[in-house]
Amino acid sequence: MSENLTPHRYEPVALSEESTVVAEFLPDRVREGAYQSEAALERAFLEQLQSQAYEYLRIASEAELIANLRRQLERLNDMTFSDTEWERFFKGRIAGEKDGIVEKTARIQEDPVQVLVRDGGKEKKNVRLIDKGDIHNNRLQVINQYEAEGARSNRYDVTVLVNGLPLVHVELKRRGVDLREAFHQIDRYQRDSFWAGSGLFEYVQLFVISNGTLTKYYSNTVRGGHLAERRNGRSRRRTSNSFAFTSWWADGKNRPIMDLMSFTRTFFARHTLLNILTRYCVFDADRKLLVMRPYQIAAAERILQRIVASTNLRQWGKAEAGGYIWHTTGSGKTLTSFKTAQLALGLEGVDKVLFVVDRKDLDYQTMVEYERFEKGAANSNASTAVLQRQLEDPNARLLITTIQKLSRFVGKNKRHPVYDAHVVVIFDECHRSQFGDMHGEITRAFRRYHLFGFTGTPIFPDNAGAGGNPLRRTTEQTFGDRLHTYTIVDAIGDKNVLPFRIDTINTLRTAPVIRDKQVSAIDTERALLAPERIAQVVGYIREHFDQKTHRAVSYRVKDRMRRGFNSLLATSSIEAAKRYYAAFAEQQRDLPLPQRLKVGLIYSFAPNEEEGDGLLREEAFETDGLDSCSRDFLEGAIRDYNALFGTSYDTSNDRFQNYYKDLSLRLKQGDLDLVIVVDMFLTGFDATTLNTLWVDKNLRAHGLIQAFSRTNRILNSVKTYGNIVSFRDLEQATNDALALFGNRDARGVVLLKPYGEYYEEYKKRVEELTEEFPPDRPPVGEEQQRAFVGLFGAILRLKNILVAFDDFQGNELLSPRAFQDYQSLYLDLHAHMRGAGDGEKERINDDVVFEIELIKQVEIGVDYILMLVARYLEKKGSGEDKEIRIAIHGAVDASPSLRNKKDLIEQFVDALSAKAKVDEEWIAFISARKAQELDRIIAEEGLRADETRAFVEAAFRDGEISVTGTAITKILPPLSRFDKNGSHGLKKQRVLEKLGAFFERFFGLI
Repeated sequence: MSENLTPHRYEPVALSEESTVVAEFLPDRVREGAYQSEAALERAFLEQLQSQAYEYLRIASEAELIANLRRQLERLNDMTFSDTEWERFFKGRIAGEKDGIVEKTARIQEDPVQVLVRDGGKEKKNVRLIDKGDIHNNRLQVINQYEAEGARSNRYDVTVLVNGLPLVHVELKRRGVDLREAFHQIDRYQRDSFWAGSGLFEYVQLFVISNGTLTKYYSNTVRGGHLAERRNGRSRRRTSNSFAFTSWWADGKNRPIMDLMSFTRTFFARHTLLNILTRYCVFDADRKLLVMRPYQIAAAERILQRIVASTNLRQWGKAEAGGYIWHTTGSGKTLTSFKTAQLALGLEGVDKVLFVVDRKDLDYQTMVEYERFEKGAANSNASTAVLQRQLEDPNARLLITTIQKLSRFVGKNKRHPVYDAHVVVIFDECHRSQFGDMHGEITRAFRRYHLFGFTGTPIFPDNAGAGGNPLRRTTEQTFGDRLHTYTIVDAIGDKNVLPFRIDTINTLRTAPVIRDKQVSAIDTERALLAPERIAQVVGYIREHFDQKTHRAVSYRVKDRMRRGFNSLLATSSIEAAKRYYAAFAEQQRDLPLPQRLKVGLIYSFAPNEEEGDGLLREEAFETDGLDSCSRDFLEGAIRDYNALFGTSYDTSNDRFQNYYKDLSLRLKQGDLDLVIVVDMFLTGFDATTLNTLWVDKNLRAHGLIQAFSRTNRILNSVKTYGNIVSFRDLEQATNDALALFGNRDARGVVLLKPYGEYYEEYKKRVEELTEEFPPDRPPVGEEQQRAFVGLFGAILRLKNILVAFDDFQGNELLSPRAFQDYQSLYLDLHAHMRGAGDGEKERINDDVVFEIELIKQVEIGVDYILMLVARYLEKKGSGEDKEIRIAIHGAVDASPSLRNKKDLIEQFVDALSAKAKVDEEWIAFISARKAQELDRIIAEEGLRADETRAFVEAAFRDGEISVTGTAITKILPPLSRFDKNGSHGLKKQRVLEKLGAFFERFFGLI
């Protein structure tokens, strides 16, 4: 920890005229036409960096890297280390033996000033690793082809040093190679990588990957998490560590800057890179480094610039002092607002920042998010009295509250000193019917304020009068002019959110003579609530639930395994919600518990519920307004919930609020399959595990976009779109909403193509597959193998989309056996082309991309294999046993996670007696082999036996091998990390490889 530092949490922000994100970037029109090798691309990149005042260094060893680091820190801090001081500071404050990526990231992001105890032990000096107050004091250097010593040598392409520390690493591939291969190069670093030697490369905060044509960036935790998952064979369960979480750089108009040279001129501009590293990263409570995207940075800076400019002109309290940000739902507005609020507190003269939400549930959700970004950064308030104390406390500078509490405070305090404070007020999605009056009360009370609004669905003149309030103001009238825009079209184009796929299911059958397409939409409420129709909808949901929510795929959420995704059912009224809940209970009554969907229900009193305008009502958190029948029904549903999860909630106000919070958490974690709602959860609720919205209510304008957007958060490569299954005709309303909040061409971007277009492409690819590569004639030679991999990969991607269409069932074209055979061949080629330890093979095949995650979502598990083994024993000697044995071989070969366990399965089958109990014998067999193989590793490597067994037991419990921190060090025999021969690094690497292979071999078998 640093000493003698000011306790002021937020560093002053020096706003320059140089924005981090360039307003508009115009690339060079002239492009070279000649072939460019990877080496030539690297040379051009280095030359461009040098032209931007980066110092090029030739560093060939770790000793030279450390010597340069010492010189740079001496320059930055205007001091000189003695040799003993440097050794003590380096080993204790920079390269601690027990430090990993997390500790080093925390040092850069949270504690960049470290304490040096001077020789003699009396004097202490603060040593800055990076200067966040004045970024221009930091020196940028660049090195290339640095060779890391370790188990196997690795040459790193290009690394940017900031004050001598490697903080940005660049992976390059030649033009034409798939960009994902630059990302997947981490496999090579995994074997002998950034932790080698003194572990300085664990300081890398950002990664840039490029093939010259396309360039992206991402944080070290995306890469580090991906490393661990690849090591542990867990890619099918990965979430935010996947390639999907890499980002494009862009200009202020959201136009991606993809070419490496253009990217270098903008992203690697000195002030831009240093701003990103020092201001626009958040190291959150989960110890993940979040690096902001360009539109988030642009929005934050536009707000900060508006505050400074209007303050200088003394325009506070006017529309010119504020503005609004239109960033589509799901684009990370909470992170943007948090960083904006944090940086605004660093502006001279700003006393407080108030983040104002319009519902108590959003107040809670925002507080949870802010706490995740930084523990203790914000103050929430359970009552107006608490809010008043915080407003009067000069140390409580960042407050989260609801507009209702703030309005009540203003109403009770006509005069108060806080009204003269210099405040920044940030509103999140405050467009409710009562907002106008409360907004007026607040702005009349405060005098020196800047008012900003964040919204994903602004109120324009076109949708301002909806909802029975013709005087509703537009967003611009409320906050001032628009400061930045990032629409749903931008977000889907950047792959920051997913597109939607809409199924319309007509459950109202009309007489053949009626040809009006609108009939199902305008039929009476009585018909829509008819028990027969409700039962029919529930039957459809139950029948198609596994298909729509991808129940075949497994992945990890918060260290817990989950299968598939989950969903919301949006209903038109409390009465409808009650009928649906009762229908689910009725249809599932006689099913065994494991076969029942876990269904939740939540609603509360909403004034004006009868308005069928397609907008979302505000539901209060009080249940007192419910009629007795509705409250009693909700009480019964909560009792069901308590029985399911062992909780004790009810409809009393405090317990109902806690019920909401618990339900919200369980929905996010995947504990619930489906939650029936009226309006709750349809705005402001984010859950990456949710992929389907069942809709039986009219939606329009911002209500429609908000509701649909619950489903389109990115998670992994299996979740490729948000599923909307509508039991009402919303086609025109969808088109109108997309035109309003996207553009007139938005439909082609935001919605998936019709089934027929995907199926025709799938059919064409399958025909090509069976003609070019019959199952009995595998591809021969590298060219044919590459063609097969590309073709089958395309079929896998198309099938992943098609499986959610009802029409695809029975029209798969390939039989399960044929598909399994092709899949087995595909995995054989994957193993051949990605052979471990063969660097040249990786180089030759670096433009071949395998869709292994898509195979894993439908793979066969151990339970299925054991079922086949039991059948094999039953039929042994009858002639059918040979066919079953062949089926076992085929199933294992076609499974990515079972292929490396094939010998175990074969030996188990051979050892079984005819009367054996397969499940019991399997557990005993695997337990014995597991212990035997672990004992062998302990003996071979001389590991501490008890510590190693505890380490492995923790790995099987947590689902991964721990590669950082002290856990791995505790099992090793005594070795010095700073041994000049690198014995510690070599030993650690070899042990990790063996334990990783052991873990992958036995994980998930029992």
